[in-house]
Amino acid sequence: MEPGALVSLVIAIMIAMIALRVPIAIAMFTAGAGGYAALAGWVPLLAYLKSAPYATLSSYSLSVVPLFLMMGHLATHSGLSRSLFAAAYAALGSRKGGLSLAAIGGCGMFGAICGSSLATAATMGQVALPEMKRYRYSDALATGTLAAGGTLGILIPPSVVLVIYAIITEQNVAKMFLAAFIPGIMAAVGYMVAIAVYVRIYPDSAPTGATMSARARRRAYVGALPALVIFVVVIGGIYAGVFTPTEAAAFGVIGTAVIAFAHGMRLDGFVDSMSGTAVSSGMIFMILIGADMFSAFLARSQVPQVLAAFMGGLELSPMLILAAILIMYLVLGCLMDSLSMILLTIPIFFPIIMTLDFGLGAEETAIWFGVIALIVVEVGLITPPIGMNVFVINKLAEGVSMSDTFHGVVPFLLSDFVRVIILLAFPVLTLGLVDVFWS
Repeated sequence: MEPGALVSLVIAIMIAMIALRVPIAIAMFTAGAGGYAALAGWVPLLAYLKSAPYATLSSYSLSVVPLFLMMGHLATHSGLSRSLFAAAYAALGSRKGGLSLAAIGGCGMFGAICGSSLATAATMGQVALPEMKRYRYSDALATGTLAAGGTLGILIPPSVVLVIYAIITEQNVAKMFLAAFIPGIMAAVGYMVAIAVYVRIYPDSAPTGATMSARARRRAYVGALPALVIFVVVIGGIYAGVFTPTEAAAFGVIGTAVIAFAHGMRLDGFVDSMSGTAVSSGMIFMILIGADMFSAFLARSQVPQVLAAFMGGLELSPMLILAAILIMYLVLGCLMDSLSMILLTIPIFFPIIMTLDFGLGAEETAIWFGVIALIVVEVGLITPPIGMNVFVINKLAEGVSMSDTFHGVVPFLLSDFVRVIILLAFPVLTLGLVDVFWS
């Protein structure tokens, strides 16, 4: 069979398996192995499998993944989410829709030590949803805010998905983290603007918050200091040249564990954190093995290279091609989790992007595309009909219809679309800090 036709068939089989709820790691591995055997034979396939999975998982760079995951699990059991929400409410709660604004602020700060979108959404949802219900926030605004706020966990460093992207595209992890800072801040500010507009259009959706005393505000700010210390140690240590990302993550785990025990976490909470880390790490590493097998099949077929050369030869605007790729990401983001989507698509899309001329250097293009792709993946997490964050929050909010939750995320989707357009038009917003620190 001609390689192009074989690749199309293998991708169709893989998508069918995913639709039948076969775990994506198994779907990618099975489809990739079958395609590899069809191209090269079973003996070369077995020779590849003899060493490739070990070589993939024994990479030192990957050791940062379970460490960042452990930080997130320990932070979830530490009570930091409540402290961060209280600090955000102290700063923003007196405004109309203050609880929603505080939820976004809390999600952003928690995402800075968690790195997982679904974990951020679920953890902050447990803290903020009861308060919003108590103050009679509309179901749409309450659930929409938390579903959208959870996506900040995937973008604001440290981000597990950014680490994986950096590894598979051979980019610098520290530069990827730095490039995501301004887009992450833009996301949080854009969501707050969306809330401010929403509560003026629908004034009955949220009350004006009560003003806190100066003493209560100080107490709330002090409660958030441990999280700030962890963030400064982890991220500041990387850019000060004190730590590598892996070493910084290890120090972050130690600091988060100390804070968790100081906040009353017991041994069973620690065991749950370790167990959750092991399960999450195993899932990610299984997906990595499946993605590596699928990537090896694509590399053997040479189809991505042929497709890249074909796209480069077309007289189409690079931005038009990029827009088409981002639309595909948006569609896929409604159907699968962010890590799986990145691992599945980067071997196909990345060679195409690197042949296009955006007026940037090769490294700048790779970093800029990685952040933009991650943002669009993040948008997919709250896009109908199957936005995963929406389902997580809707499950926590008992008695709220799915249609109300999807109605609530619309203002945040509009904010996301505006942000993507701005970042596409002005790459300096993504690359500026990288240029400053590495000039």
